[in-house]
Amino acid sequence: MVKMPHWPIPYGKKPIDLGLERVRELLNKLGNPHKHLPPVVHVAGTNGKGSTIAYLKAILEDAGYKVHRYISPHLVRFNERITIAGEEISDEYLYQIMEETRIAAGDLGVTFFEGTTAAAFLAFAKVSADIVLLETGMGGRLDATNVIDNPLLSLITPISDDHLEYLGDTIAKIAYEKAGIIKNNRPCIVSWQSNEAYRVIKNRCEALNALLFACGEHWNFKGEKDHFSFIDEDGEYDFPLPALEGYHQIINASTVIAALQYLEGFDITYKNIINGLTKTKWPARLQNITSGVLAKMLPQDWELWVDGAHNNGGAEMLSLMMEKWKDKPIYLINGRTRNRDVESFLMHFKDKVECVVGVEVKSEPLAEKPERIAAAAEKLGFSSFAAESLKDAVTYCLNTSSAPARILVCGSLYLAGDVLLANSE
Repeated sequence: MVKMPHWPIPYGKKPIDLGLERVRELLNKLGNPHKHLPPVVHVAGTNGKGSTIAYLKAILEDAGYKVHRYISPHLVRFNERITIAGEEISDEYLYQIMEETRIAAGDLGVTFFEGTTAAAFLAFAKVSADIVLLETGMGGRLDATNVIDNPLLSLITPISDDHLEYLGDTIAKIAYEKAGIIKNNRPCIVSWQSNEAYRVIKNRCEALNALLFACGEHWNFKGEKDHFSFIDEDGEYDFPLPALEGYHQIINASTVIAALQYLEGFDITYKNIINGLTKTKWPARLQNITSGVLAKMLPQDWELWVDGAHNNGGAEMLSLMMEKWKDKPIYLINGRTRNRDVESFLMHFKDKVECVVGVEVKSEPLAEKPERIAAAAEKLGFSSFAAESLKDAVTYCLNTSSAPARILVCGSLYLAGDVLLANSE
């Protein structure tokens, strides 16, 4: 077993402290590895960043390209955040680059995310690859990843209200932060957006002379029962439904197809796109848990699903998915970060779920108490229960329903990680 470092030493005074000065100084001490990377696709947005990157990775790899990828957060193991030329970073290499970064950081007081981002850039710079898929952590303008001055392209997924205490209390303010990744004279691919968010993004592109390729203006999509279509000025092209469940995945897949048109220097075929979209695997995005400890608890015809939805945009997409789930009652298990608007999230499931069961997210230090979630649900008129653990929550659902049902666990990617970990124990 490789001994892992306690990273970072020392921490800054705040776990989240947006800004670029510290990370730029750290990168400078490391020899500026972010300036020695393959072409970068930089992705910001509120929902769909991870799925979008997963589709891009699968398509690029089907075409024979080597892909570096940086995402956050991880679900079970930190290594999930950093993919080196298509492979999850090894414990040995992770230890090596973390130690090198920790020593360089000294007393800069960088945050956890700043330190790990610098370490990822260092790892990428030392191994050959064809492209880097780079996900922002929060926002964009002041996010530690936003030190890439000349990306191959920027991509902005759907924006909704999230992290209001850091990014602003309106969609326009949040969109301004996300649009901070747009760069001078570089393409910007924009997924479906509200009018409020789109105006901000479009204005930013115009100010920077960035080439805008936006859903609803330059391209569009159409979902059918057994396929979807991508539509642009050249015509309409049909594709099989993507491997990941939910109508929102058609939005994500279409955004990826739009982005592929601006990947200069890459040879991607129609077959590569089909193979990538239909073979993409991305845990905890409407994932049906069919094996493991938790799955074995389920009687015949019961189902257990997990999704990382944690804000109103994610809840809205889950609510739409539930329109296809009317053949069975639905039980919602919810856990989340403290001081979030629980009631606003749960309102999307009004008249669609039988019960809301609150759980504490074990891997989240600032987790909301189950009692608080149950109380918020009760206030909205839901039947509710506060469970001591995920297993207790599943057991409660099993004991409450008189018929086979679907159990959906959502509210945080950290909660999704808890589910995957508990299911493997």
